[in-house]
Amino acid sequence: MSKYLKQLITDQLSSELEGVTECVLVNVIGLSANETVDLRKQLREKDIRIRVVKNSMVMRAVEGTVLAPAFEGANGTLAVCYGGEDFVTLVKEVHRHQKDEDNFEQFVAKGGVMDGETLTPEMVAEVSKWPSREEQLSILVGQLLGPGRTLLAQLESGGANLAAQIDQIDGSNSPAEEEASDESDAEAEAPAEEEASDESDAEAEAPAEEEASDESDAEAEAPAEEEASDESDAEAEAPAEEE
Repeated sequence: MSKYLKQLITDQLSSELEGVTECVLVNVIGLSANETVDLRKQLREKDIRIRVVKNSMVMRAVEGTVLAPAFEGANGTLAVCYGGEDFVTLVKEVHRHQKDEDNFEQFVAKGGVMDGETLTPEMVAEVSKWPSREEQLSILVGQLLGPGRTLLAQLESGGANLAAQIDQIDGSNSPAEEEASDESDAEAEAPAEEEASDESDAEAEAPAEEEASDESDAEAEAPAEEEASDESDAEAEAPAEEE
């Protein structure tokens, strides 16, 4: 390969990796063409790109960048994986395919770089256990909403207890109120019954008094009539005696 062609490849790598700050180096030697195509397809679905590079060329391409420490001490041909939603998601996908020995037996993580720090294969495996950005956001939201949920539950519990106590108080007062109402009704009915009884007695006494009055008048009239009759008889007898 001519020097000019090598420079073109180096410039192309430098352009592709511009702006990339984190990556994972993997071995793809030994994968068949079909396995390589399938691997690229699955990684592309996660917005992860993979680029096979020669170590000597890529070192010139990333010289002076944060990716340079990842290639120190590397030999031969490697593949650079980068992209994804976040670096943890990238590492998780690489680690998942590495464990799929049935389809990608030769696919093995060789190292990487994160925040300018070189990662060993063991460190890459450890990072794969971290929560991804989406999982971290979910945990953070849960932590933020946790106190609010607790406070809401306490407020609802207090309100429910207060409502139960109010209902209990209302329930305990109801019988007493009913008894008081019954007593008031009974007291209101009693005078009415007494008045009705008094009216009945008065009506019963009125005819008796009228009859007694009539009898008294009759008795008073009877002597008067007898006296008038006696006087008439006496007057009739007097002329006869004179004659």
